[in-house]
Amino acid sequence: MNKWIEYSVDYANQRSYLDDLFQVYPTIPNGIREVDEEIWKEIEIAFKKQDNASLVRHLCRLEKFPIKDSYIAFLKLDLDSVDRNPQTINRIAGTLYDMGFDKLWEKSTEPKETNTQIGPMFKHWIDKKSLGILPVSANEFSSTIDNAILKGSDTELNRFAKEHLGYGKDKGLDFVARFNGKYILGETKFITAIGGNQNNSFTDVITTLTASVENATCIGIIDGIPWLKDKSRYYTEITTNFSEYNIMSSLVLREFLYQI
Repeated sequence: MNKWIEYSVDYANQRSYLDDLFQVYPTIPNGIREVDEEIWKEIEIAFKKQDNASLVRHLCRLEKFPIKDSYIAFLKLDLDSVDRNPQTINRIAGTLYDMGFDKLWEKSTEPKETNTQIGPMFKHWIDKKSLGILPVSANEFSSTIDNAILKGSDTELNRFAKEHLGYGKDKGLDFVARFNGKYILGETKFITAIGGNQNNSFTDVITTLTASVENATCIGIIDGIPWLKDKSRYYTEITTNFSEYNIMSSLVLREFLYQI
């Protein structure tokens, strides 16, 4: 299996993955969920005691969570991650306390809203020099052989990859870079649920990952529930059908780039 897949799986299952991922995807919880009365008493006790971990853990057992937060799906699939990610739990619990107990009940009985768009957050993270260098214009990118990240829209990155690297897909790209003299093309997705549009997001990554290129390496940058062991078809797909491809979490991307 590709070592970057292994690194990503280990990171998500053994370390403070959600706490660290918040630097890349700082989502704002603002959604609505529904409640199950069978465990509501446990929730009430935890709320009164302000026991953050117990409160979030019990709420994760409900059919619907009372707020919208892209990290909830991960926590619901792996309740052990509640103890591994205290900052994430404290952040979520703080929002729940601010709502007040009556509002918590009200929100817990309402239907779930659709997810917000979080795609641009990856590029905002790169723009903060998180990969060690700042993205540059196409002119500057082409005028040097140094390490560089290309700045631009998905369409602009796609155009450059087609013209200079033989990229064979019409779909836009999220990431074009050059490290140690090697070009890297990537697609990024934060997958927070199973099915629906999330399936399309996963397919987008695979489409880029398997594209024909000249003198470039294609990578898939995936975060969220696909890295939880044996919890979704995404994990199975990655570790079986695409186990030799360069698929990784954004949290190990920097190490990959400087080692390529």
